[in-house]
Amino acid sequence: MSQVTAERTRQRRGEGPRAARPIPALDPGDRGLPVFGRIFDYAKDPVALMRHQWETYGPVAPFNAFTTDAVMLLGPDACEEALTNRDKAFANGPAWGQIVGPFFTRGLMLMDFEEHHGHRRIMQEAFTRTRLESYAEAMHPAIARGMDEWGSDAAFPAYPRLKQLTLDIAADIFMGGAADHTRAEMDRVNRAFIACVQAAAGIVRADVPLTRWGRAFRGRRVLEEFLRHYLPAKRAERTDDIFSVLCHIETEDGDRFSDDDVVNHMIFLMMAAHDTSTITTSTMLQYLGQHPEWQERCRAEALALGPEPTLAELEGLESIDLVMREALRLRAPVPMLSRHTVKDTVVQGVRIPAGTDAMVCVQWSHLMEEYWTNPFVFDPERFGPRRREDKSHRYAWEPFGGGVHKCIGLYFAGMEIKAIMLRMLREYRWSVPPGYVVPLDNHSLPFPKDGQPLDLVRTAPTGGAR
Repeated sequence: MSQVTAERTRQRRGEGPRAARPIPALDPGDRGLPVFGRIFDYAKDPVALMRHQWETYGPVAPFNAFTTDAVMLLGPDACEEALTNRDKAFANGPAWGQIVGPFFTRGLMLMDFEEHHGHRRIMQEAFTRTRLESYAEAMHPAIARGMDEWGSDAAFPAYPRLKQLTLDIAADIFMGGAADHTRAEMDRVNRAFIACVQAAAGIVRADVPLTRWGRAFRGRRVLEEFLRHYLPAKRAERTDDIFSVLCHIETEDGDRFSDDDVVNHMIFLMMAAHDTSTITTSTMLQYLGQHPEWQERCRAEALALGPEPTLAELEGLESIDLVMREALRLRAPVPMLSRHTVKDTVVQGVRIPAGTDAMVCVQWSHLMEEYWTNPFVFDPERFGPRRREDKSHRYAWEPFGGGVHKCIGLYFAGMEIKAIMLRMLREYRWSVPPGYVVPLDNHSLPFPKDGQPLDLVRTAPTGGAR
């Protein structure tokens, strides 16, 4: 029995690990290219790389990238230990800071420990149940306006059109429509967000023209100028949009955000709100286009409601919820979460020294045969009450992360995705060839390089289904 197999057997039996052992030695063939290591292997096929690492090294696998010795944490047990972070050994800031730090600086994801707790406590006031209900009410008109120009199209580019739509929704809900001046301005903002996100794959990590980081530095300046232009008005008047809420919320102890805090959090929240929702919604459209029986099941559910359902009604869309969960499983919007150890720690019996970069591979947990039946097959019923395969392990399904850094906007995201899907189902039908495999670009967040085309047919006249 191999060392990896023996350790897994002890874990299944509930036995404690033997004395902590060092990170496994990296096989010479797994060092990858000079300087770049295996970063291009990840970009080509992250799931194949994760499988290789799991089968070769186990839950704590050595990984070489940009001459840095790192580890991949694989499987729900290892992911749980890192995300719950009971000994406070794993930090977000130093990890994400190397990847996109200058562009999402001081965003909630890049904060740690007491500072993170303080900022999250204030920001949580922007995502209370009452506020979510008001966001749901405001979201429907924004979706309707965004879809008005969508007509029948045999090669409808789903991903870029959804990305434009979700950014417009973010402008309405996060900024109260203040940003809705010209399409050119919003296109410029969208390009700035894309540049900042794609900086994750930058090789030259400095403000150098014609590089990913150079474009991202310019994008960050565009976003700051855009938000600071509206900041005085948001400080002056209370409204229901998130920008205004962040300007005015105050804890019982009197803690508030500074102007810089508001701008930094808005940049991060708007990126997270429209990028991850776009990925999940486009994934749902793909699978529903390839599985017409599920599309009809979801359509019947959508038509049973009015065109502008409440938050509670959106939450009650059971079939659409099953499809959303399955889409999040098959294509996690953030397949890997970055962490950095600030002190020595032990994960699954392996000692990880301070100063180690760790890749928490949530996508692999979603596809492991140990926890999921036919894990690469689209099967939303696996989340239904009779099966609940996601309950096979607390961290078998973790698209929103876990622990204190669990996505603060997860309920907002679910509400937005369901609201978009409801209108799509009420006003359109679409199909995707059964054999279509989306060509993903995995250099940053996964997105379809071909725009993910659909054969889209409008079934309701513009404005007729409202």
